[in-house]
Amino acid sequence: MLIVELVYKKPIAEVDKHLQAHRSFLQSCYDQGLLVASGPKDPRDGGILIALTDKTTMNEVIKQDPFYINGVAEYHITQFEPVKYSDDFAVILKKAEQL
Repeated sequence: MLIVELVYKKPIAEVDKHLQAHRSFLQSCYDQGLLVASGPKDPRDGGILIALTDKTTMNEVIKQDPFYINGVAEYHITQFEPVKYSDDFAVILKKAEQL
């Protein structure tokens, strides 16, 4: 499992120009079963993705993100292994094992 932190490199007005395309990209990631959650940080200086894939795959996926293509954000990937979690989250982990 990965936590991907996006940090905006451009002013928010520039980020907003690419937001719809970024959200379409994220939907394609959800459709492929790669993501379980995403959203902006507060304050809105970037975002967070929670991904069910490995770092190599995620690095390739990121290259398709309009934010990456247009130089809007940089990405920091942290891999972790959940060892304690709620019963609800166990359903997500079970799905990740099937990928």
